Amino acid sequence: MYSSEIVKKSPWDKLNIARDKNRPNARFYIENIFNDFLELHGDRYYKDDSAIIGGIASINNINVTVIGINKGKDTLENIKNNFGMPHPEGYRKALRLMKQAEKFNRPIICFVDTPGAFCGIEAEERGQGEAIAQNLFVMSKLKTPIISIIIGEGGSGGALALAVANKVYMLENSIYSILSPEGFASILWKDATRAKEASEVMKITAEDLKSFNIIDSIIEEPIGGAHEDPKFMCDKIKENIRGDKLLLGDKTTGIPHIMSLFYGYTSEKQLELREITYSFEKDILSVGGSGVFPGGISCSVEMVFWNDEEGVLQVDMPRQYLFREFSPQQLSCRCA
Repeated sequence: MYSSEIVKKSPWDKLNIARDKNRPNARFYIENIFNDFLELHGDRYYKDDSAIIGGIASINNINVTVIGINKGKDTLENIKNNFGMPHPEGYRKALRLMKQAEKFNRPIICFVDTPGAFCGIEAEERGQGEAIAQNLFVMSKLKTPIISIIIGEGGSGGALALAVANKVYMLENSIYSILSPEGFASILWKDATRAKEASEVMKITAEDLKSFNIIDSIIEEPIGGAHEDPKFMCDKIKENIRGDKLLLGDKTTGIPHIMSLFYGYTSEKQLELREITYSFEKDILSVGGSGVFPGGISCSVEMVFWNDEEGVLQVDMPRQYLFREFSPQQLSCRCA
């Protein structure tokens, strides 16, 4: 049962819970949900940004890349992490890790908690807008699945830069919006004191966004918020992550197993893969690839995967299409 079913909260109430200084941050979730977390640093262009934490970890014996926007737990840590407002180098670090995940076929799991990207002069000088735009562009075509979870504030493009995903979840008391209610009130009404009123108008809560089909699911929080029972919250997030069996399953489901089937098929057919694509829609995952057979004949292959009602992975028979120059006999070898 959601806590909101017991005590109805207004959007302003949820905003204040999302901003609570005791609320678990991204580092807490990463260290308590995943195993063997190895943090990686730096964007390879400028420097490391501690507002974004990222690295390699495992869950269900599956290696994943985890990335989170990390607020601090006290004043010193908040200053170090710039209050969860990343600089361009933070987004470029995240992009580097996502490209690495794609290279090694690791699913990506992102935790989002930010009032927005840092808007200082130095951030603009280093290309804040371009860094966010690059993340949006690359994430939209990455060939590995992405799960993004809004765990607190999801503010503006700074949040969206880690939330272009196959599945987007929100914690029950989190918010997701184009800007803060204070900013909205200042721009629209020239009066920041009307922020509470703005929060009602903006439709920023998980329930609002789920009703618009902007997010996929809402994760239950304990009564009072995630900070009231962090262990419960970790268990609920882990349960939802593990529930995505097509994206992150066990030894008989999930991307690693799916890709082993795909690579096994193409290897058996002696197809040298040049490109792989993913398409995920309505719990059906399509994996496609194009390459070249010995002799220079080009080919594209598609396999379709889904889970039945009992959670067992089902596979549509592979479809293979030949193109370029081929004989009538080769044309007839489109096969299942």
